[in-house]
This record gives sequence, structure tokens and C-alpha cells, in this order.
Amino acid sequence: MSFSFTDEQTEFRSVLRRFLTEKSPTTEVRRLMETEDGYDPDIWRQLSQDLGVTGIHIPEDYGGQGFGFVELGIVLEEMGRALLCAPYFSSIVLAATTILNAGSEEQKRELLPPLAAGDSRATLASTEENGRWDTAGVAMTATQAEGGYRLNGVKSYVLDGHTAELIVVLARAPGTSGDDGLSFFTVAADAAGLTRRRLNGVDDTRKLARLEFSAVPATLLGGEGSAAAPLAKTLDQAVACLANEMVGGAEALREQALDYAQLRMQFGRAIASFQTMKHKSADMLIDVELAKSAAYYAATVADGDGEGEDELGAMASLAKAGAAEAYMQTAIHTIQIHGGIGFTWDNDTHLWFKRAKSSEVFLGDPSYHRELMLQRWQD
Repeated sequence: MSFSFTDEQTEFRSVLRRFLTEKSPTTEVRRLMETEDGYDPDIWRQLSQDLGVTGIHIPEDYGGQGFGFVELGIVLEEMGRALLCAPYFSSIVLAATTILNAGSEEQKRELLPPLAAGDSRATLASTEENGRWDTAGVAMTATQAEGGYRLNGVKSYVLDGHTAELIVVLARAPGTSGDDGLSFFTVAADAAGLTRRRLNGVDDTRKLARLEFSAVPATLLGGEGSAAAPLAKTLDQAVACLANEMVGGAEALREQALDYAQLRMQFGRAIASFQTMKHKSADMLIDVELAKSAAYYAATVADGDGEGEDELGAMASLAKAGAAEAYMQTAIHTIQIHGGIGFTWDNDTHLWFKRAKSSEVFLGDPSYHRELMLQRWQD
């Protein structure tokens, strides 16, 4: 595979970075953190209609741009760099990808065009209160009733679950366990019996919700009892995307730390000239660049263009574990370099620190993904 971006991809990144620098300064991030919805509808409209990034990896047959996960990774890296507050990951990375992997042809043509155009927002509800990201943690049941299905149970840690207009839900047939009996369903946000509540978390740039289902009417997405394979593929692709988002945030922190070290004076000289500071800056650079390489390769494998395309799961887990630790360590270094003001509310460093912490555990922490990676390589 090629480890360099094309001229078109580089120009696309430049356009996106200019847009996000203008539209997502830290003052705007702080404002949206305080809101219930957590995003600006006008910025969402510009992202979807002016830039077309909501349809970046959705095929043209379904109203999208027809690109791939490398381009999607560029979008997410720049969004992570700018800490953009928007339901992009939930709607495009999670929900749209699930529909692409699990839906029938008719369902794709019905559900994907509104998502690609930004006219509708969706999310994936797979995790429950046990916090497990594997199929063994799914307890929600789906029973047939009145020519359709009824869902009963609780989903938690649902990204943007309190504002999404369409919810893709993972549930199982009663009496089944593990990968058996799992199916995807679509549920309207205003469905009877559905209760949604936003959760309070450490990172208000990314909103999570708890959803309670009490005999909620649902529509089967794809085949009954066949969700295990598309779920695994969707989560692997989402993990690769999250790794790209995290390296964007880590790079932003690294640059902030270096800029501040060159500005701050101590004993009549910039602290960047001290040997210990040089070592810390070098460590951050190595960590971030290694994480970038893994994230870029995982995105390429997700596209099926790499030599190890059948090893998506292992590559995605490797990228996630590396990016999570690089992001957290870079955030810690950046706060230390800023000294006494680094941990104050007035300093912006804590915004990326909190995103780094929430991203570390989202879709599985580094220990979980290292174990998963080893299991897959052994297989």
C-alpha cells in the first residue's frame, strides 16, 4: 500500500481544515458543550450541503459521494483536531455503515440518501448498561408481534441517542446467547414506549444517552438472526475511524505544547530549549507519528485496498490501542508543559484531555483491543 496521500486528498484536507478552523474554534466548542443537543444545525447543514462530507463513504447509488474509508479517515482526523461538536460519528460512521453492511438493497435505497444529504440523523444502539462491546453483552430482546417486532430492554452509552431521528438497534431473539439470534432493527425516535435520557459524562463534546425500550415497535434491518457478521465488520470499521479521529486530536495537542514551550520564558530563555523539554517533545512526536501510521493503514485496510484486507479486525484493534495511548499521553504531556495553567478551566488543553479520555474507552479500551488483536492473529 501507499503511505502517502494523493494531491486531491491533500487538497481536500486543506479545505476541510480551513472550514473547521473557522467554524469550530474553542469558543464555539465551549458554547456547544453547554447545550442539550450538542451541535449547531447551521454548521451541520454546511457540512452536508456545502462540503458533502456526510455522504463521503456512502456509494453514489445511495446518494453519497462514493469515496472510501481513507477519505472518511481524513474527515475524522480533521474533526478530531478541531474538536468539532456534531453528530457525525454517530450518524455517518456508526449508523450509515451499519445500514451499508446489514441492510437489504431496498432498505439501503430508502435509508441512506437522507443520511448522506444530512437531512436525517441516526445512531447505533448496541451497548447496554454492562458496558460490553461484544455480542455476549447484548440482553435486549426482540419478539414478533402484530406482523412486526417489539423491543424490550435498555441501551446505554448511545452516542447522540437523545437527538437522533432514527435508531439502529441490536437485539436478540429470546432464549439465545452469543452470536446466535442477533438482529438489527430500525426504530423511529418518536416510537411509542421509547424513553431517551442524556447521560452526564466527563466529555461534553460527545453526548451519550440511555434508551429504554418497552414493547417498542421496530422494523427488521436485513435478515433475521444474521447480525453478528455485519456487526463485527461495522465495529471494526468504526474503530479504524475512531483511531483516525484520535490522532487528529493528539496532533493538535502536540502542536499546542510545542508552541507554548517556544513562547514561555524561564531563567531568561524559552523552556523549549531545555533538554528535558526536547526529550518530551521528541517522545510526543514519535508517539503521534506511530499512531498515525497505524490509523492510516487501518483505514486503507477498511477500504480493501491493502494487502491485509482480510485482517481488518486485527489492524483496527492495533490502531485503536496505539492511538488511545498516544492521545492520552500527549494530553498529559501538554498539560504538564503548560505548567500551573494547564489544568485550569480557562486553558483549552482540558477540552482535548477529556476527549482523549472518553475516546480511550469508547468502542473498547486499549487492553480490550490488544486482547482482541491477539485472538484474531491467532485465528
